[in-house]
Amino acid sequence: MTDFHRHPSTYHHWQLQIDGDVAQLRMNVDPNHPFRPGYELKLNSYDLGVDMELADAIQRLRFEHPAVKVVVIGSAQERAFCAGANIWMLAESTHPFKVNFCKYTNETRLSLEDASRHSGLRSLCAIHAACAGGGYELALACDEIHLVDDSNSAVSLPEVPLLGVLPGTGGLTRLVDKRKVRRDRADVFCTMAEGMRGRKAAAWGLVDAIWKKSQFAEKVQARARELAAALPPKAAKGIELAPVRAAVDGTTYRYAHVQLAVDPAARRATLTVRGPQGSQPRNGAEYEAAGSSAWALQCYRELDDALLQLRFDHEQVGLLVLQTRGDRQALLQVEKDLLAHRSHWLCSEILLQMARTLRRFDLMSRSMYALVDEESCCAGAFLELALACDRIYALDDDAVAFAVGPLSQGALPMSHGQTRLLNRFLARPEHASKLAAEMPALAAAEADEQGLCTYLLDPVDWADDVRIALEERASLSPDALTGMEASLRFCGAENCDSKIFGRLSAWQNWIFTRPNATGDEGALTRYGAPESAKFDWRRT
Repeated sequence: MTDFHRHPSTYHHWQLQIDGDVAQLRMNVDPNHPFRPGYELKLNSYDLGVDMELADAIQRLRFEHPAVKVVVIGSAQERAFCAGANIWMLAESTHPFKVNFCKYTNETRLSLEDASRHSGLRSLCAIHAACAGGGYELALACDEIHLVDDSNSAVSLPEVPLLGVLPGTGGLTRLVDKRKVRRDRADVFCTMAEGMRGRKAAAWGLVDAIWKKSQFAEKVQARARELAAALPPKAAKGIELAPVRAAVDGTTYRYAHVQLAVDPAARRATLTVRGPQGSQPRNGAEYEAAGSSAWALQCYRELDDALLQLRFDHEQVGLLVLQTRGDRQALLQVEKDLLAHRSHWLCSEILLQMARTLRRFDLMSRSMYALVDEESCCAGAFLELALACDRIYALDDDAVAFAVGPLSQGALPMSHGQTRLLNRFLARPEHASKLAAEMPALAAAEADEQGLCTYLLDPVDWADDVRIALEERASLSPDALTGMEASLRFCGAENCDSKIFGRLSAWQNWIFTRPNATGDEGALTRYGAPESAKFDWRRT
């Protein structure tokens, strides 16, 4: 089991300092503490362990330090801001690990942008030395980028000329979609291994401000204070985030509200998510008193951890089977209370955590089937989980019911900004709006008529039909299924986030398997060697 829990007191690679409404988050990577042995993390290069700490820091700023309005992200090392993802780690990693590492890193950067967009936490990146590859991609995820104007400090995306791969965490997309750099200039920049410095970087829109080294620290802090002063007041005190860990029995992970049971022989995992039991907080003050043990927060943090366990530790599993359990009315009441008190900082953060977890679920590179039987709690955000699946199998039984919850109208958007109902009924947006507005409890047959399930199965045939469906799916090519699912899951228009996960991930996934990048004579393999890479010059 991979332990994704981190705490500032045990960080090896980041330093977090809180100073009123401004936080300092400094990268200071310990080269002798890689996520896995076999490589050294030089020049503030990062790996999964470094990014786990960054993800933890962003999460803690949102929940434990809500008074913080601005985080300044910098480096504690004089020679480098960040050299990007560690090349030796990439060269030695399996293909699935490389792709999942890029995906996790992307999700971490998106959480920083999500905090700015929804939580009033602005981010300012302070670059005082060389900033390359993934380091600059982290900067691009910030609201502002400030750069020292000297002969050593530069920003660059050198992956194409040096490694024969792409910037893996959204750099290409953020350049043109977020920062709106002219595409011809972006083309030049992304093929310059040395990057750009000072005035030219500012003129091209690669950074927001440049400062002489003697002024840099003062100017950055002054801008951080200015940004903080322009934002409305926030809560003075947060809650403590307790660690989330599962009890592991072989390949079964048991949390308080979530269970992940992996069947390696069948290449299948069953994910069971349970609703609230007993009394639950009804308002912001009660949620503050309950802290991270409140079901609405703990359940989705557990679900998030279970998805990461599956992603990194069970590469052979191709099919995820979703089951939900619990009291439908209790679940919907929790969601109604959270929505009614969304103006309270903690209720808002819990809803945002739910949305981020559901987006991670959307982006799982696994086939996903939802089973709705007589014990299911297919309601509210649990229905959202079912709608995120590739197929929904429902039992035709009087005990089965579907219920659209109050959060389905827009509180839990997908990566491309659509609700899952609209994503399902793209040709009938009025039908999606009708279902979201009325929030009726629908019997299985009614849910089928309304288009909420793929197959409505007779009780006599349920066991056999489900078994056959699962076995058939597991027998198909995993590569073809991954491409098919990614193409079908996100309907309609793209945005910056969906391009990063759809378009970029598809290309990077392909490039990582090509000899030009990772073959014996590929650019990534030969990086640092005296021999140059040898390319197959055919375009396909």
